[in-house]
Amino acid sequence: MSGPLFDAVVLAGGRARRLGTSKPQLVVAGARLLDHVLTATRDARATVVVGPDDLAFGAYVLTREDPPFGGPVAGTAAGLTALPDGAAPWVLLLACDVPRAAEAVPLLVAAAQGSSGGGHGEIDGVHLAHDGRDQWLVGLYRREALDAAVARLAGDPAQDGLAGAPVRRLVSGMELTRVEDVDGLSTDVDTWQDAETYARAHGRALESHDPHRSSGGTA
Repeated sequence: MSGPLFDAVVLAGGRARRLGTSKPQLVVAGARLLDHVLTATRDARATVVVGPDDLAFGAYVLTREDPPFGGPVAGTAAGLTALPDGAAPWVLLLACDVPRAAEAVPLLVAAAQGSSGGGHGEIDGVHLAHDGRDQWLVGLYRREALDAAVARLAGDPAQDGLAGAPVRRLVSGMELTRVEDVDGLSTDVDTWQDAETYARAHGRALESHDPHRSSGGTA
């Protein structure tokens, strides 16, 4: 894919309370959620997955946020730190529970390529927005903008470190372009109903089951 050179950070360290099982390991429509998302990083120069040790694999760097389960901002900071030397100018930032992320990447790349911040200089990033909701974790950001945002939050006396910080605070002040997600490419899998809906839409049965559900139960 032609366009800006980017690295990728995939956030896979959440607790998945509503699923009750490992979200990145959940098999939906024939593949783990994490593997669906990793297809979106195939054009990345380097990929870092932020999550637990059981996700270790040679195709990417695995790291963990500090503290574990510290949230997406702490995960983003850990992912940026773990990227190899010679950073690409852009970073593809993805949550691990967006199985159609690969379809979103061309939209993000097209929006970033040659775009400017409405006459105010270069933009800091692009992200999807679906049904009026900003999807910041399906986005492509300038590395220097993310680094500066992480440093700003880490040094903010009103913020007790990065753990638990909302993503909206990370992107606050950035010059961003919203890409309308009319096809729901940024829809996440957050519940068993979400997983079953996605599986049915792709002609597959849900292949991983909630250990707390009976064999004939519903979500």
